[in-house]
Amino acid sequence: MFAESEEAQLQTVAELVRLAQEGDREAQCLLYQRYLQSALSLACRQLGNRDEAEELVQDVFIHAFDRIEQLRVPEAFGGWLRQIIRRMSINRLTRQRTTVSIEIDALDAAYCEQETPLDRAMSVERCQQVRSGLQRLGDMDRRTLEAFYMGGHSLIEMAEQFDAPIGTIKRRLHIARKRLAQEIVGLQAI
Repeated sequence: MFAESEEAQLQTVAELVRLAQEGDREAQCLLYQRYLQSALSLACRQLGNRDEAEELVQDVFIHAFDRIEQLRVPEAFGGWLRQIIRRMSINRLTRQRTTVSIEIDALDAAYCEQETPLDRAMSVERCQQVRSGLQRLGDMDRRTLEAFYMGGHSLIEMAEQFDAPIGTIKRRLHIARKRLAQEIVGLQAI
């Protein structure tokens, strides 16, 4: 890419964000250059695949610059960008589950168990507790948690789906998580 000029390096992130919010393409380019490597690193950790991470980062920057006027605290650009990367990584992982066909002999040769039988049993038990806890919740709490965690819906999508403001959706998620935790603790006590 392009090397930043000395003058551009002296500009703070907040100044660049304000300029980008006014539609300054050069400011967007400078923000992209400053945050590209850290964004790519985070996306690689989230997805475990460099090619997928590079594609995701491009989508993240497009998404971020389309909505940069929504960023109220320009100094928080880095954290805001990390949140977008995490959310879009989760969405990508839940929506793009690929099926791979492998010969059984090759699978046996490549198999190495990293999880112990105890780990597996505890994981299965935890999943059962979560499912049981979800079933014991009220309809609204269960639908809210399922839409966010299992359906991978964003808060905006959920606001539209439930015909409620985003703040209400956030509150419902918070309360539903607490209620689910209480249900799970109650199930463990039985």
